[in-house]
Amino acid sequence: MSLQVFYEDNHLIAVFKPAGVLTQGDKSGEACLMDEVKKYLKDKYSKPGNVFLGLIHRLDRNVSGIVLLAKKSKGASRLSAQFRNHTIKKIYHALVIGCVKQQTAELKNFLLKNTRTNKVEILKNETDGADFAELSYEVVKQNKEFSLLKIILKTGRSHQIRAQLSFIGHPLVGDIKYGSQKGLPGQEIALSATSLAFDLVPSCERKILQINYPAYWDKYLS
Repeated sequence: MSLQVFYEDNHLIAVFKPAGVLTQGDKSGEACLMDEVKKYLKDKYSKPGNVFLGLIHRLDRNVSGIVLLAKKSKGASRLSAQFRNHTIKKIYHALVIGCVKQQTAELKNFLLKNTRTNKVEILKNETDGADFAELSYEVVKQNKEFSLLKIILKTGRSHQIRAQLSFIGHPLVGDIKYGSQKGLPGQEIALSATSLAFDLVPSCERKILQINYPAYWDKYLS
C-alpha cells in the first residue's frame, strides 16, 4: 500500500485509507493502516524503537476516506476530546441503490448492535443497550437506479450510515450485509469519508481536509 498523507504536523497526521484495508490490526495478522503510518514515521524521522501512534477514530474495513491519527499523547487527548464533544465535523459521500425521493432529510434512530452477527438493528424507540444515532443527508445527483448522497454525520455509531440508509430503503451499493443486491470488487462498499474538520493542537486553528468521492461511482450515475 502506498501511503497518501493529506496533512502532518508535530502532533497529528491525516492519511487516506483505501477500501479493503483494516484501520487497526486484528487477530488475522493482515497489514493495516496503522502499521503503514508507523513505518512511514519511523523511516521519515529515523525513529529508534517503537513509534507512538494514537488511534482516534476508525473506518470500516470496506470503507475509504480520511483517517486522523495522533503522533503524540497530547494530540491523542485533544482529538479524543473533540470527538467526545462533537466539535469534529465529518462528511461522507455514499452511492445508494434507488432514486431517493426526499432530497434532504435528517435521520434519527436508535441502533442496537448484535455482536454475534456484527450487524446493527434499527429501533424506533429507546431501548436498553441501544445508542441514539443521527445524520443528515442531501442528494447530490441521481438517476432512476442510483443516488449520490452527501452525509453529515452527527453521531459516530458503528455501521450507522449503512444501517440508517438501508432502513429507509436505500442500501449502499456493495453493502450485502445491509441489503444491497449489487456487490463490488474486493467487498468494497460505496461509502467514503470525504471531509474532516477539526482543531489543530495546540493552536486550536480550524483545519478542513477534503477529498473527492471515488471517481468510478460516476459510471452508475451517467
